[in-house]
Amino acid sequence: MQHLLRSLRARRDRGDAGFTLIELLVVVVIIGVLVAIAVPTYLSYREGAADKAAQSDVRSGISAIEAHYTNNGNQYPGAPAAAAETTVSTNNTLTVDTMSIRVSENVTVTYTLAAGAATYTLCAVNANGTAAYTFSSQTGGAPTKKTTAPVKTC
Repeated sequence: MQHLLRSLRARRDRGDAGFTLIELLVVVVIIGVLVAIAVPTYLSYREGAADKAAQSDVRSGISAIEAHYTNNGNQYPGAPAAAAETTVSTNNTLTVDTMSIRVSENVTVTYTLAAGAATYTLCAVNANGTAAYTFSSQTGGAPTKKTTAPVKTC
């Protein structure tokens, strides 16, 4: 043990300090492995967050449309027409008649009022996500997730 301590002191006294090339290469390889693991995980979190933004926009849209329905004599927003009527969000806002719904960035929300204005459908897609979320007032329930191609359209 003392021999080892003497050799270490002698090495320190000679000024031998620093890392060997092998030690540096091992550190670089370890950092590379960690990055290779972290980047795909980070990207999947981003896609998941984008999908949740679209789902959240559908849920808030349902609340706003149902509030409009209750406050306006049991009529959904949009002019009653013989044919179905579709409105797509622009500039982060879905505007139908006097009702406006704030939409998350990169999310496109499509509101379709059925013929006769008895039911509606809401669909949201995030440009950075992997799913589309759809809600139909006819079936009710939670927004359904669509992950099959083409996902970027409702």
